[in-house]
Amino acid sequence: MRIYADLFRAKYAARLLGGTLLGRLPNGMGVLAILLFARADGAGYGLAGTLSALSGLATALGQPALGRWMDRRGQTGVLIGGAVVSALAYAAFAVVGVHPLPVAVAAVLVAGFATPPLESGLRALWPTVLRQDQVHAAYALDAAAQEILFTVGPLLVVAVIALASEAAALVVTGLLGIAGTLVVATARPSRVWRGEAHTPHWAGPLRSRGLRVLLASLTLAGTALGVLGVAAVAYADDRGSDVWSGAVMAAMSTGAFVGGVVHGARRWVRPARERLPWLMAGLTVGYLPLMWAPAPWLMLVLAVLSGVFLAPVIACTFTLVDELAPAGTVTEAFAWVVAAMGTGAAAGTAAAGFAGEMAGVSGAFAVAGVGTALGLAVLAAGRRTLVPAEINSAGFGARELSRNGTSAA
Repeated sequence: MRIYADLFRAKYAARLLGGTLLGRLPNGMGVLAILLFARADGAGYGLAGTLSALSGLATALGQPALGRWMDRRGQTGVLIGGAVVSALAYAAFAVVGVHPLPVAVAAVLVAGFATPPLESGLRALWPTVLRQDQVHAAYALDAAAQEILFTVGPLLVVAVIALASEAAALVVTGLLGIAGTLVVATARPSRVWRGEAHTPHWAGPLRSRGLRVLLASLTLAGTALGVLGVAAVAYADDRGSDVWSGAVMAAMSTGAFVGGVVHGARRWVRPARERLPWLMAGLTVGYLPLMWAPAPWLMLVLAVLSGVFLAPVIACTFTLVDELAPAGTVTEAFAWVVAAMGTGAAAGTAAAGFAGEMAGVSGAFAVAGVGTALGLAVLAAGRRTLVPAEINSAGFGARELSRNGTSAA
């Protein structure tokens, strides 16, 4: 694990990662906070779930738009402005409540859309503060740390509600976003970062065929993220205790965290475009035994194993995006990854609900395996497009070589 120790010794590395994780807590809190507040304000499950889903969809749509703005204007104004607007929208929803409904809908849409693209911004910063050989480990650690957000975030929402109220949970969600954003946006690497000079194109990074293939694969594989929450609840209901839903999700997150850390600690010879299909295959195989829905002790073991390949898949994706994105569009390209995964997760949640009604727990978990298998099929079909336009004899793209010469530890 020496590579991680070296990584954190790099100036600004710990600050940027820590600030990004803090600022992204609303990603793990917002959907649940909106749902519980709407229910407490008298909304039925249908309306509360719709408002929550609208927030998630708006976040997925807003990330590429704000990412493109950052590529053109820099990070500081976009990040801080987005965090403040999002926090004000959360506060407005807390004050207004579910009615009048048009105002409530507008508030949750703005709160989601204005969410600052800290995730994609951090990935654009890594090559400027780390050596080229450290960036791979940073991507892996970043992917692994995401699992913490979706464990800690809901717990924070529940804690704030227990200590104060559902409205307070919304306000705290926005304030944590501002706090983390300020940590990142006031750091010198973020303040001075500018996108590479380029000729603007209406399609931005999506004009890269390889990136389109990668995003299509991620959207399909991302369905698993939406499936697992629904399927875990169904499993808990089948076992007669709500405890098992949280335990299964925590086990999956543990597996993903361990897998990401181990993947990042190893120096890989094969490039990411060759590793990714194998990792996606491992992810698919890991989900299939969950359909068995065995006794809880065995289910927890299978849940840990099912998560092992998740963070490595995401880390390899980050590396490929950095290689495939046209010059000057890297932040938007990373933001499209967030949008793809979010869209897939939303589709997976809906699909798991229908599958669970028709085929029970096994049917719900089956959707995860089908989604990742389809994602793998897309990768296999489009594998030739995943090669950057310019590859030198050592296997690095031209952009990576230029960064290696300018990066500073």
